[in-house]
Amino acid sequence: MVSDTDLFKDIRPYNDDEVAGAIARLIADDEFIGAIARYRYGGLSRIGGGLVKGLIRLYLTWRWRRVTSVHQVQLEVARFMEKMIAGTTQGVSYSGLEHLDPNTGYLFISNHRDIAMDPAFVNWGLYTHQLNTVRIAIGDNLLRKPCATELMKLNKSFIVKRSAKGPREMMKAFSELSAYLRHSLDEQHSIWIAQKEGRAKDGNDKTDPAILKMFYMEGKKQKIPFNDYISSLNLVPVSISYEYDPGDVAKARELHAKETAGAYEKSEFEDIQSIVQGITGHKGRVHVAFGKPLNTDADNADELAREIDQEIHANYHLFPSNLLAAGQTVGVNDAERRAFDAHMSQVPAELRERVLAMYARPVLNKG
Repeated sequence: MVSDTDLFKDIRPYNDDEVAGAIARLIADDEFIGAIARYRYGGLSRIGGGLVKGLIRLYLTWRWRRVTSVHQVQLEVARFMEKMIAGTTQGVSYSGLEHLDPNTGYLFISNHRDIAMDPAFVNWGLYTHQLNTVRIAIGDNLLRKPCATELMKLNKSFIVKRSAKGPREMMKAFSELSAYLRHSLDEQHSIWIAQKEGRAKDGNDKTDPAILKMFYMEGKKQKIPFNDYISSLNLVPVSISYEYDPGDVAKARELHAKETAGAYEKSEFEDIQSIVQGITGHKGRVHVAFGKPLNTDADNADELAREIDQEIHANYHLFPSNLLAAGQTVGVNDAERRAFDAHMSQVPAELRERVLAMYARPVLNKG
């Protein structure tokens, strides 16, 4: 007999009994070790690459020798998060966590500004408030390298098959995903998923109704009315706001290229570069606002998308960078104004208006 977990084997995260094997494969992966060597040791790795890689392998073998469960992986990630927050932010704050029950699985749907950090900051809030961390939806476009797949599946990520081609293959992939979401929530595992495919490069947080239709596929199969099924998913809108977005210039450059040249061609590993930029770049202050679980009367995906958007916009925490970009100065002190001016002075002149519009958009969305 096939177990439930086997039904989702090609998209689900690793289970405890798969952790040790995945770690062994990572340590043996030359590309993974090489990436660490270049990132941590730069010039030294170019001079004595073999020796540096060998030492990294020895260190990781020792460091991860007792990591044999998903929970232990999460503890390793938590140590990394603590250092990252101290080094690249001026503090992370949370609101709305009091609405969450530790014994319930939630479907967190959030605005999307950063590939890796959005779910990471959601997880950090849950972890530091003694709540279970989430399973993370990640597109297969980010998993072109075996080591990326290993890392993501170790960190409770499940795969969204965006590369599926043709109506039948896409329908099958989304039906499987919808069933997996239901299965996870029934087992009290919370889920994080972005409100749309791709980051909001213009700062305008909008929910794609197609994602909500995917949520409902399993309910439709069971002939459950739309609003009843959606309410059963414990859907929680989440608003993530960064005082400064490490990727603001890169996003503006992409929008500028599309408008001036008609298209923008991503380089092969641009998504990976965006992940590194988001992790290592300066973010200023960060706030994550958890809304209340939706008990919706919406009869269709378009209505529900508007409802989620209203929640995300209303709960979005505005920083001085947002207010100043929108031409507002009330409540902004001189130090905050100087910091914003210094940030904007580093933005290329031809992209400045776009970056300002990006920071101003959440102010306009609040109305």
